[in-house]
Order: sequence, then C-alpha cells, then structure tokens
Amino acid sequence: MGEHIIKMPDVGEGIAEAELVEWHIEVGQIVREDAVLAAVMTDKATVEIPSPVDGKVLWLGAEIGDVVSVGAPLIRLEVEGEGNVAAGAAAPAAAASKPAAAQPADEEDGAPPAAPAQAAEPAPELKTVPKPQPAAKPLGAGAGTVAMAPGAPRGEHEKPIASPAVRHRAREAGVDLRQVRGTGPAGRITHEDLDRFFAGQDQRPAAGGLVADTSVSEIKVVGLRRRIAEQMTLSKSRIPHITYVEEVDVTALEELRGKLNAEKGRDRPKLTILPFLMRAMVKAIAEQPRLNARYDDQAGIIHQYGGVHIGVAAQTPTGLVVPVVKHTEARDIWACAAELSRLAEAARNGTATREELTGSTITITSLGALGGVVTTPVINHPEVAIIGVNKMMIRPVWDGSAFVPRKMMNLSSSFDHRVIDGWDAAVFVQRIRSLLETPATIFIEG
Repeated sequence: MGEHIIKMPDVGEGIAEAELVEWHIEVGQIVREDAVLAAVMTDKATVEIPSPVDGKVLWLGAEIGDVVSVGAPLIRLEVEGEGNVAAGAAAPAAAASKPAAAQPADEEDGAPPAAPAQAAEPAPELKTVPKPQPAAKPLGAGAGTVAMAPGAPRGEHEKPIASPAVRHRAREAGVDLRQVRGTGPAGRITHEDLDRFFAGQDQRPAAGGLVADTSVSEIKVVGLRRRIAEQMTLSKSRIPHITYVEEVDVTALEELRGKLNAEKGRDRPKLTILPFLMRAMVKAIAEQPRLNARYDDQAGIIHQYGGVHIGVAAQTPTGLVVPVVKHTEARDIWACAAELSRLAEAARNGTATREELTGSTITITSLGALGGVVTTPVINHPEVAIIGVNKMMIRPVWDGSAFVPRKMMNLSSSFDHRVIDGWDAAVFVQRIRSLLETPATIFIEG
C-alpha cells in the first residue's frame, strides 16, 4: 500500500488561493476515482475537486472556511501500489493559510506521519458547481426572492444539501433529511445536525404543542456569505453614503409594460420594470456621466466610464450576487430584458462566470414585492451610486379635484458623498423619475 497526496489545484485566472467551502468526504472513507472530494470558491465561482485515484481518506488538510494556497497539500489517501509519496518522508503541512487550519488526522490518531508529494501531480479536472438550490431571480419589481434560512423546514420536493457520508448515515437510519435542520453554509446538513436529530433534540413539536427552543447554533461565515460580509464592510467603511428617496408614479409605465408583454410574441422575453429603469438610467447618465463611475479613493481618481455596465443585485439561497449587464447603452428594452434573463439563469445555476459578475459601473438593487416603502442601499464599492427599487403599491393620489388610485413606487438611492453632491444626486433621480412617469420618452433617441 502507498499514499497519494492531492494538492490544491490551479483553479485558473491566475488565482493563487481559494476558500474551502465544502468537504464531501471524511477521514476513513473509501473514495473512487472521479468522486467529488471537496468544493472551493474563488472570487465568485465554486469549483469541485475530484479524486484522481481510488483510495481511503487518511487526512484532510483544512477546515471549511480556510483559504488554501494553490499547490498546498489538501488530502492524503491510502492507495494500492506506491502512490506518489516517498516512504519515510515527513507529513505534509496543513494546507490552509490560516492558523486555524485542521491538524492532520494521523497526528491525532497516532499514526505514522506521511510524506510530501514526490512528483508534480496532473491537475484534476475542475468544474463549476451548479448551486443545488432553488431558483434565484434578479430582484426586479414583482420578482422578489428571499434566501432560505439555515435550518428552515424543507418542501416536499426540495433536496437538502449534505455530503454523501451524511446521506448514507441518514439512509441507513431511515431518516428523511428534509426533516433535519442544517446549520452549515446555505443550510447544509452536517454530521452534528444528524446527531442532534438522532438524539431527539431537533424534532418538530407535536401538532398544537409549544416547545421552548434553547438551542444555540454556531454557523461559520464562509464562502459567498463571507465575501458579501467583506464587501459590505468595505463599502460602509470606505464610502460616506447619502441616500435620497423619491416617489414615482408608474401607472403609465405599467400600462405600457402590460401592452408590450401582451404583444411581444414568443421570441421575446417578458418585460419587468427593470429594463425600463435600465434604459432610463442610460439616458440620465448621458446628462450626468459622473454617476457612471468607480472611485479609486487611494489614488484620488474617479474613473468615469463611457459604457454603462449595470449590475443587478440578485438574491440566491446562498447569498447576494450581482450579475452585470454590460454596455446597456447599446441595448434596447428587449435586449436588456434578454440579457438580464440570461444572467439570472446563470446565477440560478451557479454557472455565471467571473466576467459576468464583475465590472459594473452602477448598480440596481431591489427587493421587488418585498421591497418595503424605503430602503438604504449600500453602494457596491468602488462605484459611486446605486439605485434601489421599492415595492409598487396602489395609493390614493390627489389630482387637483379628487383622490384617484395610482400605481406608486419609491426609488431609494445612495451616492458616494465624497464625489457626488446631494444636488446632483437629486437631479439624477428626478430625471429617472421623469422618464419612468412618461415612459414614451425612454424610447426617444438623441
């Protein structure tokens, strides 16, 4: 018998390290060639690491949430034959670059140390991981979605997230994993969750009974959630926000949207409010190009862009992502809607590329039907403006002689007050309001 060390593979795009977000194996488990061993996350994409050989897992070199350098030892397998480890060589160092990395299992077990890899390993074939979650949608008006909270009850047709080992244990015990609360990232069910379920500490109360829940779960912030936290912290710590809220009468816009959707034919996507808002923003930016910019506050330089690349915040079960509709200034209403739909599908499947998730110059955020009356959007650093869409509601509006029902919607928009004055912010939002309230003007060129 020999040993085979699997190192952190090159995940491409010149990336030197990646965050471990999932283990699909555990020490002592037998794995087969091509079986998925782990998942790691780069800037935006998640990729799986398959096994290049058959073997038994001896050691895992990192914990969930650890950042692992490319080329660092990640997994050690016991294999038939000589493997790729020299006899008597020292044990590999922990793979993670963080001090909290896991200790080698054989040290804990008192087993002999392993050796470093003897020769360079061919990189495993990596693939982007489709998110095993329900659909995510761009948060356009009327399209609001909410991420599933960890531990929430699962629907009849919903597939819980769990490793093969956890699934095997549950299957052997006759347990339906949909009934088990998951405390891992994105509600992933861990062995500890299963243990609690077996111990009767996670059972649902009997019908009509009220049971005090004294449990406290520790959920490590990893993967996309951690990146969101870092980005939000960066934005709020570096950008002094000013938020401006304006009410928009979208009655005429809704009439036009309904008519266009009724006559669009099968080859065109359904229009939401977002494509109209995107085109209105393009026209407003043409008059105030400083709003379409990224501010390098370290260098003291505003990068003002000719192309309007609009990021559209989209909620997924694992967290917030921002697909980018590039060159909106060159797309009409239908092209904006089609590109938005394509990107939403990519975000839903977890196949959106890094290029599709970066490069925005201004962002739209919305909670759609759940949008409330007012929000305080956080600017997507290093941009200088973000347009927030609130819930559309029918309200009584005084027309000079009587109250009439109108479809009203608030825009809650934030700006970087270091480079955008309140007056300019107000003029920008008022221009968008004017275009949305008289939607025919959105289609007038020049």
